[in-house]
Amino acid sequence: MVEEFQSSGVGERLQKGLERRARKTENWLSDWWLQTAYLEYRLPVVVHSSPGVVLPKQDFLDRQGQLRFAAKLIEGVLDFKSMIENETLPVEHLGEKSLCMNQYYHILSSCRIPGPKRDSVVNYSQAKKPPTHITVVHNFQFFELDVYHSDGTPLTADQIFTQLEMIWGTSLQTNKEPIGILTTNHRNSWAKAYNNLIKDKTNKESVRTIQKSIFTVCLDAPMPTVSDDHYKSRVAAQMLHGGGSRLNSGNRWFDKTLQFIVAEDGSCGLVYEHAPAEGPPIVALLDHVVEYTKKSDLVRSPMIPLPMPKKLRFNITPEIKNDIEKAKQNLNIMVHDLDVKVFVFTAFGKKTSPSQRS
Repeated sequence: MVEEFQSSGVGERLQKGLERRARKTENWLSDWWLQTAYLEYRLPVVVHSSPGVVLPKQDFLDRQGQLRFAAKLIEGVLDFKSMIENETLPVEHLGEKSLCMNQYYHILSSCRIPGPKRDSVVNYSQAKKPPTHITVVHNFQFFELDVYHSDGTPLTADQIFTQLEMIWGTSLQTNKEPIGILTTNHRNSWAKAYNNLIKDKTNKESVRTIQKSIFTVCLDAPMPTVSDDHYKSRVAAQMLHGGGSRLNSGNRWFDKTLQFIVAEDGSCGLVYEHAPAEGPPIVALLDHVVEYTKKSDLVRSPMIPLPMPKKLRFNITPEIKNDIEKAKQNLNIMVHDLDVKVFVFTAFGKKTSPSQRS
C-alpha cells in the first residue's frame, strides 16, 4: 500500500502540496495541528484535553501559609516572565539540535475563546500595552490584581501577600454563583452560553479582564480529608477538574492557559489549557517556580499603600443561571465517571542500566 501510494502520483502530489505550504508559512503543520487537535475539538477541555499537574505538597495548614506560598509562586512566575521577555532563558536542545522557543511567548496573557464550531486563542503578551494584572479567584469570585508598580517593577512577595489577604477578606460571602463552571461545558454549549453572557456590558468587561490577565491563581478550599494512600489520587483529580460543583470546579476559568492552584490544605498544582503550547514550556516554567518558592526572602519589602484589587462583577440573568445549573450537572456526571489512581513508581528510570532493570 505504501509503495502504491508513492508510485500512484497521489503521494507525490500531496508531498509537493506540503512543500508549497512550507514555503509560504513559518511551519506547515502547526496551524493545522492547533485547529484540528484543539480548537475544532468540541468535548469539554476539562479532563479531555487540559492536563493537570500536581506540585509538591506544602506543609502549611492555614490561610496565612496558603497566601504566603501563593504570593511567592506569583513572584516566581513573574521572574520567569522577565526571562522570556529578556530572552535570557537557555535555548532548549534535542541532542545537538536547538529547539524553537516560540511557544514560550504563547503561555502568558493568553486565553481560549469558545466559538460555535471552532474556538480561537487570543494572546495579549505582544500588545502595545501588555497586561500588568493577574486574575485571582477565591470562593468562586474573580479579582483583578495588578502585579506591577507604575514604574514597571513587579510587586514583591510581601506586597502580593497583602493584596491576597484583601482579596480573601472581600470574598467571604458564599452566595455567589460559580460563573467559572460554565467553562467546563461542551464547547458548543459553552459558546452559546458565552455569547449570552457577554451581551451584558459588565459581564463582557469582567470576561475580557480574565482573558487578558497574565495568568490565573485559584485559591481553593481544602479537599475532603482522605488517607495518605488515597491523597495523591485525590489531589490529581483536584488538579484535573476541581472535584465537582460542590468543591472547587467553580473556582476556575478553564479557558485560561495557565491556572495555578493553591489549596488551604497545602495541595497545589496547575491546570493548563493545551491549545497555545505543548508540555515542555510548561514544565520549564514549573521547575523554575518550584525552585523559586524554596528561596527565603532576605529583605522584608517596605509596606507601601497599594490599590485595592478590583472585584470582577457579573450580572446573572435567569438564562445565565440556567446555563450554570446545566454546566454543574454535566460536570458532576463527568467527575463521577472518571477514576484516577496515582501510583508512584521508583524502581527504575531511563538512567538505569538494562541489567538493573531485569
